[in-house]
Order: sequence, then structure tokens, then C-alpha cells
Amino acid sequence: MFWPMFAVAVAFLGLAVLAVLAVKVFVETRRLGAQVADSAHRIGRAAEELERTARHAARSADAL
Repeated sequence: MFWPMFAVAVAFLGLAVLAVLAVKVFVETRRLGAQVADSAHRIGRAAEELERTARHAARSADAL
């Protein structure tokens, strides 16, 4: 009776470890997603600023 109980306990502990690791992966995935969204927002702002600067430079070049 000892070995079946031991096997059940080891299986339960294995599942518990896998559950903890799955939660860690989920949290890190959400964090990475937030960083990607922030980076996309920054890239969009930089692109808009670049367009404004390019328009200004084109106007300055036309004035010359």
C-alpha cells in the first residue's frame, strides 16, 4: 500500500510544480505583451515625430 500512495503523492507534487511554472510563464507572457504594446506605441510616436520633422525640413529646403 505504500508504493501506490507514494506514487500518487509524487504525481501530485509534480502537477503542483507544473502549475506553479505555468503561472510564472503566464505572468511573464503578460509582462512581455505589455512591453511590446508600449514599444509599439513609442514607435508610432517616433514615426509621427519623424513625419513632422521631414515636413519641416522639406519646407525649409523649399524656402532655400
